[in-house]
Amino acid sequence: MPFVWLLIVGVAVGFLATRILRIDLDTPSTVALGVLGALIGGLVLRGLVAMAGMGAGFVGALMGAPVLIWARKTWVK
Repeated sequence: MPFVWLLIVGVAVGFLATRILRIDLDTPSTVALGVLGALIGGLVLRGLVAMAGMGAGFVGALMGAPVLIWARKTWVK
């Protein structure tokens, strides 16, 4: 099913891309353009989300560490 969905999205995206960029391609090239664009875009987006996740983890750790240091200083003498 993901392959069929990729083809459907690829056809739609390829068609929109050719209209936005005002280029004339035959149907197989339009589909190939859309499918490859969806694959590349999906990989890039997943990479960005993963990096944002790592960044969020770093920020959370940076916020959590001072809280633990404060708690230790406050309650453990």
